[in-house]
Amino acid sequence: MGIVLSNIIAIYRRELQSYFVSPLAYAIASVFWFIAGLFLVMILLGPTGILVSVASLDLQGQQLGVPIPPIDVPAEFIQAFLDRLGWLLLFILPVLSMGLYTEERKRGTLELLATSPVTNWAVAVGKLLGVVTFFITLVLPLLIFEAIAISSSDPPMPATIPLLGHLGLILLAAAILSLGMFISSLTDSTILSAVLTFALVLLLLFVDLIAKSIGGPIGEAIGHLSLLKHYNTFIQGIFDTSALILFASYIFLGIFLTAQSIDALRFQRN
Repeated sequence: MGIVLSNIIAIYRRELQSYFVSPLAYAIASVFWFIAGLFLVMILLGPTGILVSVASLDLQGQQLGVPIPPIDVPAEFIQAFLDRLGWLLLFILPVLSMGLYTEERKRGTLELLATSPVTNWAVAVGKLLGVVTFFITLVLPLLIFEAIAISSSDPPMPATIPLLGHLGLILLAAAILSLGMFISSLTDSTILSAVLTFALVLLLLFVDLIAKSIGGPIGEAIGHLSLLKHYNTFIQGIFDTSALILFASYIFLGIFLTAQSIDALRFQRN
């Protein structure tokens, strides 16, 4: 067990260090921060932003002499912002995961990994931990701006909503990256890997719509596979065990399929 853990840590450190010397990783970070910053500003201060909408409703209430129901502005802001970030992941994460194994194929090191004493599970887990950690470093600066935006709320906002929301964001990212890692192990084309991952994640996000068209017990079972449905549960500040199990299942499935893919390559080489 100790040897497996040390192998995972070694792969994790190598993978994480590779992101901080990769121009592509810095380009992805720049695009992510720029678009996320635009979302944050527009949600707060845009023409249809939360602050403008609340001020408009308050003014209408004063003019009509009708009391306006209280609006939890911080919670509305966090939910709207995390909702936009969830859709942004659909475009960012396939690009981030496309090189997890395709680069190993191009450099000729995938065969070395496949025939090395390091287990395929250890390699897959180490790679996934590395890319998820890099994604978390992308999210951390956004937390500062979110904290500034909600710091002046009165009464103070409960910590459960942003904590559960960001937990859901990380779980969603880990599930997408795990599936993207499997797809990248199947091809040596980074573009093909990104496109296939995008298509798969798009299907898993909209599977709820397919389930509604089917209806019945089968449709209900299919709808439970929706990533978007369970992500929305987290960003609403609700801790749902079934959502946690679903995300964990996708993460495990991606690792399992990746290990089997590399096992197949090892068998071919033998």
